[in-house]
Amino acid sequence: MDLGTYIEHQGRPAVRFERTYDHPIGKVWTAVATPEGLAHWFPSAVELEPHAGGKISFAGDPHMEPSTGTIVAFEPPRRLAFTWFEDELHFELEPLGEGRCRLTLVNVLGEADTAARNAAGWSVCLNELDRHVAGAQAEGPHSATAAPWRPYYDAYLAAGLPSGAPVPGMTDDSPPAAD
Repeated sequence: MDLGTYIEHQGRPAVRFERTYDHPIGKVWTAVATPEGLAHWFPSAVELEPHAGGKISFAGDPHMEPSTGTIVAFEPPRRLAFTWFEDELHFELEPLGEGRCRLTLVNVLGEADTAARNAAGWSVCLNELDRHVAGAQAEGPHSATAAPWRPYYDAYLAAGLPSGAPVPGMTDDSPPAAD
């Protein structure tokens, strides 16, 4: 199980993930920075104005209301950052030579107690991204073919990531929803 880490990012709590791909940076950029690429693995449908200061909109996530954010950075093919509710998402791509690249995703959290919940969600999403970039069928993190969310959540709890934020689909007496 490939887990992210809990860090501090510019004085704020965050979760960080890193993936290495045997694909050129341009291919992975298309997967993480275009609505067409994001449709395969991101938890919401996304529309974006591809420039710093542009608007980004999110819809279709069964656990969240539609919303809009702001593009903080748009530097193809290396950096995309945007706001999403109280959080910020930072995608950094680094070429590694020989047609390889590294993706670093940092979810800067609005509240520390969302760390375990969000990290589990991003782990599921990144599994879908891995499948998509590899050319396999990726139907998104809410699909029946996606990795189950609960084992990741349990692993992050066991690792001591801050928790306690409400989990969509979970009440005080029920386990979290599978996605």
